[in-house]
Amino acid sequence: MELSEIQNKIYEIRGTRVMLDRDLAEMYGVETRVLKQAVRRNTERFPDDFMFELTKAESDSLRSQIVILKNEGRGQHSKYLPYAFTELGVAMLSSVLNSKIAIQINMSIMRAFVAVRQLLANPPADEVKLLQKEVKELKEYIEEVFADYNDINEDNQKSFDEIYYALSELAAKQKLKQDEQKKRRPVGFIKPKEED
Repeated sequence: MELSEIQNKIYEIRGTRVMLDRDLAEMYGVETRVLKQAVRRNTERFPDDFMFELTKAESDSLRSQIVILKNEGRGQHSKYLPYAFTELGVAMLSSVLNSKIAIQINMSIMRAFVAVRQLLANPPADEVKLLQKEVKELKEYIEEVFADYNDINEDNQKSFDEIYYALSELAAKQKLKQDEQKKRRPVGFIKPKEED
């Protein structure tokens, strides 16, 4: 069984990380009632810091968070409240169930509890802060690029202004030249108008 699958079955109830009897029974390959019977026969091995029974309110709260009941078949709806096992209680279960599968599964579960504990003690780098840092660096880079672009743009703008000014002067000279040519008297013979 994958470590992440086991971690997803660890809940926090009453401020303690626990696993529920039905999840453990499924992992061990036994029925939930068999697991509960083994625990009831060995109650002295399961003090309150190893295992506790959920209240109706806790059970209902969990039921609303996760789908825990199947709709088909007989015996799918448990009439008993689930047991919650702490890390110590899970370790004790392997000795009560006393099977090779229980021992193997318990090792995986212990690793999952340790991984959760390490994750809580050393959370991964704050992704939001990493994103903020990357966005800040990107913003600085973009501002730098735009500053360079604006410098180039200003140089280009000066060149465009100079070209525009030169073209405007040329157009003005051309217009003056055309106006002067219109004002000049035509050179040559003017044919008189014929009278009728």
